[in-house]
Amino acid sequence: MVAERVLVPYHLDEHRPDLDVPVPASTTVRAPLPADGTVWDRMAVLYDQVADVVADAVAPARSEPAAEPVLVQSADCTTSLGTVAGLQRAGVTPSVVWFDAHGDVQTPQTSASGYVGGMPVRILAGYGPELIATRLRLAAVPEERIVLVDARDLDPPEREYLESSAVRRVSVPALDASVLPDGPIYLHIDLDVVDSAQVPGLLFPVPGGPSLTEVAAAMRRVLDTGRVVAVGLACTWHDGHAAADVVRAALRLPWK
Repeated sequence: MVAERVLVPYHLDEHRPDLDVPVPASTTVRAPLPADGTVWDRMAVLYDQVADVVADAVAPARSEPAAEPVLVQSADCTTSLGTVAGLQRAGVTPSVVWFDAHGDVQTPQTSASGYVGGMPVRILAGYGPELIATRLRLAAVPEERIVLVDARDLDPPEREYLESSAVRRVSVPALDASVLPDGPIYLHIDLDVVDSAQVPGLLFPVPGGPSLTEVAAAMRRVLDTGRVVAVGLACTWHDGHAAADVVRAALRLPWK
């Protein structure tokens, strides 16, 4: 069976109908979001739908393996909360391999900007379930089952947390089977992990990162384990820069 290719054309709770992504979607998730409440309230509505779509796509593959993992593309990293919740709803207990130029381990208390897109890894690890995890029925992923790849741009509170946590950090070139967590894997790739000189129009560009070729090779090493059940592509760029074309040509993504 062919895997589902899910598009979630949102940046947090902002609809991005023109979001350009590398792989054509087979399913697009849209939701009427409440006008009142917090950003967490609105994302909970959206990601509950994402979780249902992922669960429906993954459950049949448990008896009939898909040709590729389920793919979820969006404009930010918080969509991962819905994706991982969906895997769990399908009876999968995933580990997490997270490519990102940033740590994404902020909290509302530590973040100087308050940007909730910098918090999903911390929430996946169990922080603040009342924010959104409880509503998604999202169980915490143990820290020792999370591998953070690159994360070269960290604020002091993020460094402090990572130094004391069981989350493992590795560089893109050093990522191989020996450092991967056990079990099924949710592979998350925020495309700002790539050196900002190579991907045009990034929302939060960070120089000095790995090349597209290096990221593609590391991504392939994870996929080649055969344990990846879902992939999240965070297409964290502005519209109109043809970034998806650049990424599509370089990453050699397996989805047809």
